[in-house]
Amino acid sequence: MVHHNVCPLCSSEKIFLHFRCIDHLISKEEFAIYKCPACGFEFTQDYPEEDETGRYYESDDYISHSDTSKGFSNKIYHLVRSAMLLKKRGIINKVTGLHKGSLLDIGSGTGHFAGTMKKAGWQVKGIEINEKARDFSISRFGLEVIGPEQISMLEADSFDCITLWHVLEHFHDPFKYASDILRLLKPGGICVIALPNCSSYDAKHYGRFWAAYDVPRHLWHFNPSTFLLFAEKSGLILEKIRTLPLDVFYISLLSERYKGSKISFFTGMAKAKIFAFLSLFNKERSSSVIYILKK
Repeated sequence: MVHHNVCPLCSSEKIFLHFRCIDHLISKEEFAIYKCPACGFEFTQDYPEEDETGRYYESDDYISHSDTSKGFSNKIYHLVRSAMLLKKRGIINKVTGLHKGSLLDIGSGTGHFAGTMKKAGWQVKGIEINEKARDFSISRFGLEVIGPEQISMLEADSFDCITLWHVLEHFHDPFKYASDILRLLKPGGICVIALPNCSSYDAKHYGRFWAAYDVPRHLWHFNPSTFLLFAEKSGLILEKIRTLPLDVFYISLLSERYKGSKISFFTGMAKAKIFAFLSLFNKERSSSVIYILKK
């Protein structure tokens, strides 16, 4: 197990147990969420070593790897994803100022986003650790996808855009990936990182039942303030933030289920509408935040 004696972000020793969360998806094990009062960072404590994490992803219900549509919540996910793929493509075109270019999608999963960008005329490469998801994306979308151990083989200054859609929070060493991003981006290139926001309205409402804590798969729980600190320490320049407004509906549905609600769909959708409305006036409290960064 990996244990931190100091804050992984600011190195403060004054870290404390925030609360404990259950892995509702696979193991039903309990994991601690710690918080640093100095910088506000939240992180999973006593999580498995990197070579032991595989079993926490081995489920047909882990949709990022399996692409399953089994179950009502996964059907909702597929509907939301279809809309969000078009939004993500629009975001990339806008923030890069390009309609075609070279793009690296880190944590490409089953390849739907990378496939969308390839279809739009971009030259796309993917990086994906899960062999099943990697093979699926190659066979379905004809993508070039490599394992993370091959990232050092990619040519420096070769990508106009690098994307990480809800991926950074999984990495045992996010600073190492930030270094890779700096090396691989072209001068003036853009990095787009989407993350759950542990300061969101829905996170504060659901607390330890918030589905986006997703222990022990999610190790780092950022908000806009702590991500800015991460970017500064990594040498990346934070240009602006945007939101993924539909994520809150899927997260709220799952959170209601984890709380044991018998009408999780109806209560989740009703509360998500409120959270989404409130975040229109304060995007830093949105359920998911997209960070636009430059080299």
